[in-house]
Amino acid sequence: MSERKVLNKYYPPDFDPSKIPKLKLPKDRQYVVRLMAPFNMRCKTCGEYIYKGKKFNARKETVQNELYLGLPIFRFYIKCTRCLAEITFKTDPENTDYAMEHGATRNFQAEKLIEEEEKKIQQEREEEELNNPMKVLENRTRDSKLEMEVLENLQELKELNQRQAQVDFEGMLDKYKEMERRQRKREQEEDERETKEMLERALVKRLRDSDSEEETEDAKDQSRKHVADNPTDILTTDRSTGPQGSSSVGVKKQKVESWERSVGGLGVKGALGSLVVRKKPADSAYKPAGDAPRQAADTQTDHSGAGAAQPESSKASRGQPFASQNGSSLSLLGAYTDSDSSNSD
Repeated sequence: MSERKVLNKYYPPDFDPSKIPKLKLPKDRQYVVRLMAPFNMRCKTCGEYIYKGKKFNARKETVQNELYLGLPIFRFYIKCTRCLAEITFKTDPENTDYAMEHGATRNFQAEKLIEEEEKKIQQEREEEELNNPMKVLENRTRDSKLEMEVLENLQELKELNQRQAQVDFEGMLDKYKEMERRQRKREQEEDERETKEMLERALVKRLRDSDSEEETEDAKDQSRKHVADNPTDILTTDRSTGPQGSSSVGVKKQKVESWERSVGGLGVKGALGSLVVRKKPADSAYKPAGDAPRQAADTQTDHSGAGAAQPESSKASRGQPFASQNGSSLSLLGAYTDSDSSNSD
């Protein structure tokens, strides 16, 4: 089995090719081939149209006793696609075509008929010229005259077209150049406008971004200021809608006035001093009115108690650093009440 794939097979020294038996095959042997319909045809049995290029599995055989210049002629057998009737046609090497034989008719082809008619006329003319030399001269003179007439007609048509057209080629070229120049100018203007719009959009976007950044920074600064300020600073804010050109001294003065109206002046004893009333001792309310010396003694003891209450109030004031630092009348009032409560105890 390995010998069938080699290029050079082994032949023994006593090999005699004449002793090989020849295969005897019939001359009209048929082969199965795959082909396409060479022309349009119509089946005679069922009337089915078979168009050119349709594929068939055909049987091929060599036509016996028919040759054209030593070339064999082949016959093909196909079956109709509808009724399975047998259709035969064979090769026509003389006309480089196929000839219909049996089972179908070839469709009408005007081009083929015209070509056949032209060939027939040409053959008849050649035969006449071959036998009659005067006929050759007549045909040549007739052909030359016909050629001259055709050239004259063609020249007349050209002149007529030129008169009717009156085309100015220079003007056409100038118009085309002007149109190209306008087109380039328009395109350039459009490009400039687009670039300008893009730059403007980029500038507006940049300005918006910068404004947003400034606003965020201002908001952060204001939040920091509000956090750092005291809770009572709201009383010193100026809510008046005055002119923008007011001086800083006037604003400070208004803040101080608003503070004094709400809380009171700092270091002014007369503001709340008149409102402070010394609390009387509880025992004096139940004493009789006749004991004058005893009341005088009580008053003295009260004065001494008040004197003793002063260091206690100072101690209380030391326990409240916020009140002692401010020195306001409210702090003095708180110290005084503390001293009274200690004396009563």
